[in-house]
This record gives sequence, C-alpha cells and structure tokens, in this order.
Amino acid sequence: MAVLPTSLDYTDKDFDALRARLIALVKSVFPDWSDFSVASFGNLLIEMYAFVGDVLTFYLDNQARESRLSTATQRKNVIALARMLGYKLHGAQAATAEVLLKLARPPSADVVIPAGTVVRTQEVTEPVRFQLLADVTIPAGADPPEVLCVVESSETRTQLFDARGLVDLDILLDHAPYLDGSAVVSAANGAYVEEDSLLGSEPNDRHFMVLVDQDDRATIRFGNGTSGAPPTGTVQIAYKTGGGAGGNVDAGRLVVIEGAFADVHGHPVQVSVTNPSPATGGADRQGVASAKLLAPESLRTLTRTVTREDFEVNARRVPGVARALMLTSNEDTSIDENAGILYVIPEGGGLPTVALRNLVLAQVTDVYPHTLTFQVAVQSPVYRNVDIEARIYLRQGHAKAAVRDRVKANLQAMFRVSEPDGTPNPLVDFGFNIKDADGNPVGEIAWSDVFNVIRDTTGVRKVGDRHGDLKLNNLPADVRLGIKEFPLLGNVTLIDGDTGSYL
Repeated sequence: MAVLPTSLDYTDKDFDALRARLIALVKSVFPDWSDFSVASFGNLLIEMYAFVGDVLTFYLDNQARESRLSTATQRKNVIALARMLGYKLHGAQAATAEVLLKLARPPSADVVIPAGTVVRTQEVTEPVRFQLLADVTIPAGADPPEVLCVVESSETRTQLFDARGLVDLDILLDHAPYLDGSAVVSAANGAYVEEDSLLGSEPNDRHFMVLVDQDDRATIRFGNGTSGAPPTGTVQIAYKTGGGAGGNVDAGRLVVIEGAFADVHGHPVQVSVTNPSPATGGADRQGVASAKLLAPESLRTLTRTVTREDFEVNARRVPGVARALMLTSNEDTSIDENAGILYVIPEGGGLPTVALRNLVLAQVTDVYPHTLTFQVAVQSPVYRNVDIEARIYLRQGHAKAAVRDRVKANLQAMFRVSEPDGTPNPLVDFGFNIKDADGNPVGEIAWSDVFNVIRDTTGVRKVGDRHGDLKLNNLPADVRLGIKEFPLLGNVTLIDGDTGSYL
C-alpha cells in the first residue's frame, strides 16, 4: 500500500494546500479514485475536510503565536504574559499645568474655588479638560486678586459597592481609561492599600490590587482571607480617568473655567483662567511593542538596581521615559568615583521636566533600590545638533515644495527618539551605546546613512555627487558623538541641483 510522501511542510496549512495534500493522499491510497471534479461527491468530502482543517489550524496557529510574549500581538495577551514576568504595562499618564485664577476685582470676603473644578480649552466639541486638584482660596482684599495653582488632565470618579462578605471579590470600575495608582479604597473595616500582588499579603492585611485590561478598564481585586483581608460592608472607590499626550497643551490654551462661583458670603464673583506655561507630563498608554521589549529586561533586573543596565532599564519603566543612559567614573572620567549620572530623554524628545526627573530618581533608588554605595543624579540629556545641507536633483513631475517636505519628514523620522510604537529608534542613540566591532564606543551619525535617507525619498532623482554636495555640520563627513551626547536634527538646507536655488 502506498504511503504519504516523506517530505511534508507543516507550515503550509491553508485551504488550498490542505486540499492538494488530501488529493495526493487519496491518489496514493486509492489509485482507482480518479474523479476529482467540482461536481463529484468525493471532491465535496475533500473540500469539507480541507475547510475544517483550515479553520482548526488558524486557531492553533493563533494560540501558538499568542502564548509567547515575543510573538503575541493582542494587547490582552501581552498584558497577561508580561504579568507572569512581574511586569505591568503602564496606562495613560495625566498632564499637569499651572493655571492662574483671577478675579475681576479684589474680593470683600474669601473666595474658595473647590477641588474638581474644570478648566479647559476653548473648543466646544472636543475640549481638553483639566481639574483642580485641591481647594484654592483667594483671600479677602487680595490685590492682585489672583492665585497660581495646579490642574491635571483627569476626572475624579467615585463608585460604591456592597461587599456582601464575598471573598476573592473583583470589582470592575465603570469608567476608562483608568489612571495608574489613582484608586483610593475604603470599606467598613477600614482603608485599603494598593499592592502589586496579594501573594505576600497576610490574612488581616487590607490590601488590594488593580488589574487593567486591554480597554484600559480597571478591576479592583481583594483578598480571600488567606492572602489579604476581604472587605466588609460598603466599599467606596475613588479613582481618576483621563490622561494622554493630548493633555500637553500649549501656554495660553486653558481659558475656560466651568461653573459659577461666589465668596464665603454667597456674593457672586467672576473668575478667569489661563495657563502661563505649557502643560507637561501627559503620555499615552504603553504600547505592546514597548512592553515586549521591557518585560524581559525587567525580569533580569528583578527588584534591585545594581548594574549600569539595571539603572537604564528601571528608568525606562517610568511612564514618559523613552531613553536612558547611565554613566559612572568607569565610562566618564569627569564623574566622581562614588557617583553616577543617569541621563533621561522623555517621549517625543526634548528635556525632562523636574517632576519626571524626580520620578526616575525615586524609581531607581526607592522603588527598585540600588545596592551600590554611590550618589545618583538624574540629568537632562546632552544633545548634539546635526545641521544638514544637501544638493539634490528632482525627478520630473514632482513639486519642489512636496519633495522638500518629504525629505525633511524622513530626516526627522531618522532622528526621532523612539518609534511610534514606543520602542527605541535603532538609528540614533547616545554616543556610548554605539560600539564598534571591538565593543568600543564610536558614537556617530554616519554621512552615508543621511545620504541614503535623502536619496530614497520619493521625488529625489539623486543626491549631488560632488565633494561637499552633502554636508553634516558643514563637513562632508560623519558627525562624531561624545559618550553622553544624543543626536538632534538641526537645520536642514536643500538646494535644487538643476537651478541652484533653495527648495
């Protein structure tokens, strides 16, 4: 009796492939079966089995793909797999801003603007909304009648639940996106404290943990009496929603304050608002690609910060941090022997705020304590501007302005700190992290890389081939970076090779 072919491709499992292999099997086992026409009953059976096999292999392939962190694509699966490594994806972060609240005239009595008061941008359809984090008082007789206070791009919500003596109680919050760390929980048996896990909780510990799903909805989980104490009576949960990079509004955009206000005697007052400086700190939720990169790295650091790489990994775990570089006296002789400097670049580039630097410092010293006996300082990055001048020749039929804009956009993409999915841009890095074949730092922006980016832009026929037709910082050569320098795209000057005019 004939047997199956010895060579089988188990990755080629779509409908057509399965049908072909079934026909080959039938021909080898039943040589007299020759009617494989569309109208034959035998063909119907073969196609039915091929269809079932196609569906089953689809689900099997999907299951295999989604069971591994490196290949998973669905956010819910990445969340679950990262949690197994002790890593939690961060959600959206709220922006904060200082706003100036001002009265039309000095008040005759104290004016209290309550916490939760909304200030927003002027748009009617989709304004960016902030809330006052605490009560603010403009005292009687204040001249000028104004006060500077902090607002946040969030909304505070409160929900009540009946615990009913249930153990392993899970409470799904109604609103999203949930802001990490914002839940304040209390029950009849007292206030509860958030923990990353309940595994280490004692039976009487009033602990809870927060599980955030792929839709940024949060579930509050309580203990079962063995690992953590279950709540009793009415459970009150106050939490915040909102956040996102859209909250980083420019100065002067927060000009509307919602509500009517009065002094402590009930006399109405007029309140105006503005933000003298831009809002900062807003960040979108962590992307899947970023989590797949950081989760395994975080596992290697465990709960301590020891090596240079530990400092960098734990710094990047802070929401809003895109790149980090840790240097000690071993790498930079200008640093004191018992000190280290952690350079941090925020998402989108630029300089980290004081608040972000403080969060990073707390992350590497308190959240993940360092075991080395040296002082750590968190500093802004040292940027190295790279000015580019290029003579280019345009393809026929392409507008000069369009080609110019495309070239500049491609160069900006080359120099961006991170990819849209949150992973580091592999084309740029701190000078120390770019090594030669022997492992020595050779940080540079290669002239050839810039040449290729410009040449490959749609509408560019060629880049000038004369010496000096492409210059980086006024030289036709690579730009060398110091160990602590990070490249930043400077001025881009483009010259039409045919006319000699600027594009």
